[in-house]
Order: sequence, then structure tokens, then C-alpha cells
Amino acid sequence: MVLVDTNVLVDVLDANQAWSAWSAERLAEAADSTVVVINPIVYTELSIAFSTIEALDAALSPLQLGREPLPYAAAFLAGRAYMAYRRRGGARTAPLPDFFIGAHAAVAGYRLLTRDARRYRSYFDKLALIAPD
Repeated sequence: MVLVDTNVLVDVLDANQAWSAWSAERLAEAADSTVVVINPIVYTELSIAFSTIEALDAALSPLQLGREPLPYAAAFLAGRAYMAYRRRGGARTAPLPDFFIGAHAAVAGYRLLTRDARRYRSYFDKLALIAPD
């Protein structure tokens, strides 16, 4: 299975983004070979661009994404990774949601489709990524 990061969906939903083609192609490739899912964190991040839940659901509907809850083990791992990040001098302004997304994929054994691999590689070293080189 593949968990999709928010940035990929932002690219796909807004064709004017610089990464739109790359993100759409990778999402289509993943969907052709496996189940592709989002979690409540990704859904939350996407929600800020929509005025209603119906509008968000309508935008996501053509993508046929599965929806999964966030496992408690992922929440624990996200907290540990964020603590390591802060101890290494990471700013408090860094988005904790990225740690939840990475931890969810890691705990579930999913690949993560993202175009921002640096943080995921730093804190989830065994996580399989689909990302630009």
C-alpha cells in the first residue's frame, strides 16, 4: 500500500503547481499497482483549502483514495521522531503533521508518496519512499 503525503495531493488538485505533472504521474502509477490511502492528518491539512467538507470530498472523490485511521503506534513513533528532531536543533515551527504521516507509513509498512523526502529520510530511515531524487 501507499500513503500519500499532502503535498502530492495539493499538486494534483491544483494543476498550476510546479510539481503537478510529477505528482499526478506518481499517484497514477501507485494507483495502478496497489491501494493508495490517506489518513486524518493528510485530510486535515487539505481541508484548509476548502470551505466545506462536501467540497473537499468532491475534490478527492475522483482520486479513489482509501482512508485509514492513524494507529496509536504511529502517534507514539511520531512523538519520538519529533523529539529527536527538536534535540537536533529543529525549529518549533516545523510541522508535527509530517511526523505523524511518516510514522503512519513506517508503522503500517506502507510506502510513502511525497515530494519532500528529506525529513522522512532523516527520521524514518527504513521508510520506503516514492520521491524525486
